[in-house]
Amino acid sequence: MQGRLRAPFSLVCLNVPKEIVMSLSLRLRAGASAALKHLAVSVLVALMVGALVFGVWYPSPYDELAGGQDLFWLVIVVDVVCGPLLTLVIFNPKKPRNELARDIGLVVLIQLAALIYGLNSVAQARPVWLAFEGSRFRVVSVPDLADQNLGEAPESLRSLSWTGPKLLSVKLAQPTDQDYQQSVLRSLEGLHPAFRPSRWQSYESQVPDLLQVLQPVDRLLTKQPSKAGMVRAALKDWEPEALGFLPLVSGDVSDWVVIVRRDTGQPISYLAVDGY
Repeated sequence: MQGRLRAPFSLVCLNVPKEIVMSLSLRLRAGASAALKHLAVSVLVALMVGALVFGVWYPSPYDELAGGQDLFWLVIVVDVVCGPLLTLVIFNPKKPRNELARDIGLVVLIQLAALIYGLNSVAQARPVWLAFEGSRFRVVSVPDLADQNLGEAPESLRSLSWTGPKLLSVKLAQPTDQDYQQSVLRSLEGLHPAFRPSRWQSYESQVPDLLQVLQPVDRLLTKQPSKAGMVRAALKDWEPEALGFLPLVSGDVSDWVVIVRRDTGQPISYLAVDGY
């Protein structure tokens, strides 16, 4: 008869009482319905969190350069999968309403706590500066500054951005400086000038120096012939003579470039091409 619940064949063969089978079937259906609703809400929350992470904290291409994509997906997969699964396991329509609300509330609370913890981890790894460092650009993230004194930076550069990386320039040590050797040693140890607030300057102050070291875009086409099509497509609205490029470094990633306008010194694009 249509509309009647049928016992699973395997349970019938095991001679499980029909009442138990029907009860399990009802519970699974109710649990699945609740879990699907929970999943829909979790996905909606994940989309909003994704808009925050990739639209504000890790705008392209920093989602790839600064590792935000990996951190985000780890947080989201754990959160979106675990919450609805727990709801499926604990949901029982026969429970008293107060007990059921308490159990679901506990699941949501655990899920929110995990999401907040993960989101905080993503936020504390966000990129905050794109620094012009002599002959390259370097991405500076919050962990790069963990042991540094931001009070040593110019007052206008002491705040770390929450809306994507901002531009700054770096004053490099000169051979005539007293701390030149120490500065070189610190760089060799991984504490690059861009990671030292005492070396920060406004981006505009070094635009003339940047324009002098810009490399011609045509060099990218000859050095990376396999990516020439991609470079031309990305810069199709520009004359090659109006642009230049410098290598872009972010942690262990060094096979990107920043495309810069020669008239203003402002970056306009980022390409996954080895600039060295």
